[in-house]
This record gives sequence, C-alpha cells and structure tokens, in this order.
Amino acid sequence: MLVRAITAPGLRRWYRGRRGAATACFPLGRALLGVRGADAAVFLQGLLTNDVTQLVATGDAPPALYAHALNVQGRCLYDVILYRLHGSTAEEPHILLECDSGVLDSIQKHLKLYKIRRKVTIAPCPDLSLWAVIPGEQPGDASSLPKCADPALLFTPDPRAEVMGWRLIAKKGANLSEIIPGSQVGDVQDYHRHRYKQGIPEGVKDLPPGVALPLESNLAFMNGISFTKGCYIGQELTARTHHMGVIRKRLLPVQFPEPLPGVPQGAEILTQEGKPAGKFRAGGGELGIALLRLAHASEPLYIQLGGDRVKVKATTPQWWPKAAVK
Repeated sequence: MLVRAITAPGLRRWYRGRRGAATACFPLGRALLGVRGADAAVFLQGLLTNDVTQLVATGDAPPALYAHALNVQGRCLYDVILYRLHGSTAEEPHILLECDSGVLDSIQKHLKLYKIRRKVTIAPCPDLSLWAVIPGEQPGDASSLPKCADPALLFTPDPRAEVMGWRLIAKKGANLSEIIPGSQVGDVQDYHRHRYKQGIPEGVKDLPPGVALPLESNLAFMNGISFTKGCYIGQELTARTHHMGVIRKRLLPVQFPEPLPGVPQGAEILTQEGKPAGKFRAGGGELGIALLRLAHASEPLYIQLGGDRVKVKATTPQWWPKAAVK
C-alpha cells in the first residue's frame, strides 16, 4: 500500500493552533472496508450519492469523498467516507470505505448483493486504524501544522467540512507521536462533542437507517452528493427534492442549559406554545443534534424530560453556506 502525506492550503489557512497547544488525535470506532479491482469505482458509482469516478479520474483526483448509500425510497442506509489508495490511473483502483462499525456486516452484504460480475473484491481491513485529527481553534502559530504524515497510510482533510480537520489512516499500533509530532491522543467523547457543536452527523444514531433523508441531513452542505452523476439507488426522491428547492427540516446543533444524563433518541422537541418543532437525534452532555423544522428553529424550544420542561437552543453552524437558511 502506498504511503501518502496530504496537506491542504485551505486547511493550512484555517488551522492556526494555539501556540504550544497539541493537535488532538481521536481513535474512532469506525470500520474500514477495502474495495479493490478494475470495476471498483464503477461498482460504487451506482450505490452512492457522490460521483465516485472522481477517485479514478486523471489529473487532480480528490483523496477522499463523503457519500451516503440510500435505499430505494431515498432514505439513508449508511454514511460513508471513501479514500483513494492507488497513486495513479495506471494502478489498479483501490478504495477504502469508512462506515459505522455497527453496520459493517450489513454494508458488506449490501455491497455483495449488487456486485454480480463486477471485477472487484470487498474485504474488511482489521489491520488498519482510523483517527480524527482536530487542531486548535484559537488564533496562533501556524508552524505547528503537521508537514508530513509518515508512516501514515493516508492523511487527508476531512471531505465533509474544514471544521472537522483531517482523517488519518495508519497501521494498527502505529505511534501517533511519530506521525504527527507533538500530538496527543484525545478522548473520543470530545471528538463527538466537537461534531455536535458543528452539526456534523455521523453513524446510525445521528442518521437512523431507513429514516434519515439525505438533504435534510445536510448532505449537500457536506460535499456528499452529485446532482449530475446519473442514476444511483434512491436518486429519484433526492433529485426531485433538490429541484423543487424546498427543504423544511434540517439537522441542527442543539444545546441544553446543562449536561443531561441521557435524552431519548427521537424525543419530541416543542415550541413554547406546544407545537411540534422536531425530534432529538443524539448527543452527549449539554450538546446534541436534532432534526428541526426551520420555521421554528430560531424560536424558544423545549423538551419534556420526566415532569420537567428543559430548554433547547438550536443554532446554525457558521460553516454552512450563507444562504442556507432563509
């Protein structure tokens, strides 16, 4: 496998970590599948929302793509990130697929169902580890930006949003301090808090299979969909919703006044007048993510927990397009 070090000028401008502050590396409980063979990109092209052929295109091919696999009704089954491991078009296409570890068996069955006679092999990669690399958020010294990712297998900007930093794939047991000097291993719960603060869904709790709709889940904002690629499973409803231009609900970051021991998934969020405003998806402490009607998102909201009304505040992420919510 090719050792690759990737940095991005945009991320370099964004990352101005605190002087002397360590970059945090979070071990993720996500699974990796290898999809390899002459037909790898064409095979995935018909199953995912994004244009996977970019990963095998000549020229400046992207190192990573975000996408969803949908069911025939156009609802999300799996959220995935694809990584290009082959170095050029002369090499056999080799794509890594990142997914929620809880659906690893399910997604393998899904892929093999549509494999038919494609020249492609699908296999888990238990010898690899996946890390999220989140730099500091305060202005300071840019010289601490990692210049190289040796001996990382892949080090690339998270394709969903700049605020999510980088994705790092390395061999199991690799020394993170050698890959990113001065970095520290962080608590994965802090990574999830960061996600919720930024409104980035990930995994089956945030995107319930067969329930979540891709455009309501901000897939277009996170560079996860192509509206020009042609047919794929679940395209019809997604394309129709996009061309109608009306999305009345979206996933938004929410915050409670104080950390809560546990808010039930799917708990109803109400306006002060008691009107349904949306449903809570998942969270941790005082932060979470919820599917809310945009008409009520800026109003005072609450959730009923036991016999108490608990205030809920929704916010619009700063990284969203400026015209996203009108």
